[in-house]
Amino acid sequence: MKRGSITIVSILFGLFGMLQPAFGEVSAQEAQQLKTTLTPMGAEKAGNADGTIPAWDGGYTTVPAGYQPGARRPDPFAGEKPLYQIDASNVEQHSARLAEGIKVLLKRHPEYRLNVYPSHRTAAAPQKVYDNTFQNATRAKTVNNGLSVEGAYGGVPFPIPKNGNEAMFNHLFGWKGEALYMPFRTYLIPTSGETVFASEAENWLQFPFYYQDVPMDKWSGYFSLFRQNQTAPAFKAGETILTKDPADMYREGRQAWQYLVGQRRVRRAPSISYDTPNHVTSGNTYWDEAFIFNGALDRYDWKMIGKIEMYTPYNCHGFYLAPKDTDVIGAKYIKPEFVRWELHRMWVVEGVLAQGKRHVVAKRRFYLDEDTWTAIQADGWDGKGQIWRYTYSLPIIQPEVPCVNGSYGSYILHNLQTGSYVADNMINEVKVQLQVIPRKPDSFFTPDAMAGSGIR
Repeated sequence: MKRGSITIVSILFGLFGMLQPAFGEVSAQEAQQLKTTLTPMGAEKAGNADGTIPAWDGGYTTVPAGYQPGARRPDPFAGEKPLYQIDASNVEQHSARLAEGIKVLLKRHPEYRLNVYPSHRTAAAPQKVYDNTFQNATRAKTVNNGLSVEGAYGGVPFPIPKNGNEAMFNHLFGWKGEALYMPFRTYLIPTSGETVFASEAENWLQFPFYYQDVPMDKWSGYFSLFRQNQTAPAFKAGETILTKDPADMYREGRQAWQYLVGQRRVRRAPSISYDTPNHVTSGNTYWDEAFIFNGALDRYDWKMIGKIEMYTPYNCHGFYLAPKDTDVIGAKYIKPEFVRWELHRMWVVEGVLAQGKRHVVAKRRFYLDEDTWTAIQADGWDGKGQIWRYTYSLPIIQPEVPCVNGSYGSYILHNLQTGSYVADNMINEVKVQLQVIPRKPDSFFTPDAMAGSGIR
């Protein structure tokens, strides 16, 4: 595909007083930074000036002795104590390093706090992923007005991004291994404060973009395959969802199917995207809020705001070691003693509703970890410009991959206007936690396979 004609423009990002090109490609000379001052994934290798963010030294790749796939992972930093706390009394002092949504929670609940621990840059990936990322730096590009990716394979597409679209594609295409099995539970916490069980399901996630034994010219073109089977409550048991996301999201778009037990048939499900209410959370979140953000970019105009140092959940092993989901779920928020916050550098990307498009969340701001490109936090505003939604994930180290998984662990979405929240992808009580598995055959991710697995 030939790239369309693009005019190079400069946008003044007032927040940082710097110029960024709207579109652009990385030169071979720029790419060499990935072997010197930048990590192989494009983060700054050095720590910050005052030492509160350390230098990256290769990440955490030590698999615990005797570890079995899917078992609980021990906390490598269990002996550490918080350096300090952030609460309503000092939130303004730390305001520049906090997402807008978390500031609302801190000011609204004087007893709420963030426990800030020493920062550890634990992200890692296999050498082949690093090698492919280096090649992607000069060969990958966005096409179709920034809505599709070409020339990328097997690594982060845009390790030195030039615009917001490229950064968001890094989030979507980020390294999380080849295949993952993830049973989970979802809970709703209304304003009354009780914990309401919403659903239980099992996910199979597969990433053909990262098949390390498949060359680029044999790649299927899909970067993500997703299949979900509902197991509870009883009236939902047996419902199945299948999605396949291609790199060319503009021309091909997401392919989605749903098996409904009441109808006993598989049907195409184009509504499993964007701001359609997600039935897994009983309609309390939208489909593209799953895993912080998923799906196509076409509803928004994306802008790279810049990079900042900010507090974010990270290395949250202590959260997943709690025996029960209800051990960590509080009446108004996740119990703060179970969440580890650290200072990290994050890319800030903002999406504003594009002309002629519709979405109930009119503006969104994502905070992407520089070491993994994963969106770990997100703010959302309604059509009146009022802050509405705040989401954060609880990243965990998977040294057996290796990676820091900030997308497919638990994540929490607060409705800041009603005071309710959703605890999704909860894995404390399930039999296995984020289990690395052998790849399923392509036939597993087909409508025929869904129909054959229907249990009612």
